[in-house]
Amino acid sequence: MKKFITTAIFASLLIGTTHAQGLKGLLNKVTKKDTTTGKSIVDNATTAKTSTPTGNGLSNDNIISGLKEALRVGADSTTKKLSAANGFFGDAAIKILMPAEAQKVESTMRSIGMGSLVDKAVLSMNRAAEDAASGVGTIFFDAIKGMSVTDGLKILKGGDFAATDYLKASTTTTLTGKFKPVIETSLVKTDATKYWKDLFTAYNRFSATKINTDLTAYVTERAL
Repeated sequence: MKKFITTAIFASLLIGTTHAQGLKGLLNKVTKKDTTTGKSIVDNATTAKTSTPTGNGLSNDNIISGLKEALRVGADSTTKKLSAANGFFGDAAIKILMPAEAQKVESTMRSIGMGSLVDKAVLSMNRAAEDAASGVGTIFFDAIKGMSVTDGLKILKGGDFAATDYLKASTTTTLTGKFKPVIETSLVKTDATKYWKDLFTAYNRFSATKINTDLTAYVTERAL
């Protein structure tokens, strides 16, 4: 469950950060072809001369600084949006639902008129994600600050998903290590562990196949 929620937060922040309006504007500016030379600002950029203007009034340093700022602003804006009340729960596109392995439990409980327990569990998972989302921002900021000129130019020349791929590659390992205690705290804080236990305790009364009601143990059993 921790991994399930972490993945949802991570994916939402990645998408929000790399699709920020500021980043789109910068990409449009530096990749637009000059009608005279047929080249764009980023076409003229090289990693060898980071302080020399490209011929369009922008040096590589200017370009990379602009990229870092656009990503930082995007990450900050997305973090604030996700960590607000209903940041996850109120957005159908990213709302966290019961994981696949628990969907049989959900359908069974709803069929016997105990859907309210499922609803409470789902709400608490989303509240945990909203509470924990603010903790991801600093991890992204560190990755952005550490971006080299080479990394930046690869992003600018790499197409629509280059920024997403860079952040995924440079933050996934750190996120996994640093975010685990954040998620654990948020799960307890939002009563997600309590509602999870309530849901599966009730389910076990009707099912021949028993499920561990302890969230931590359940997660461990599935190597999450």
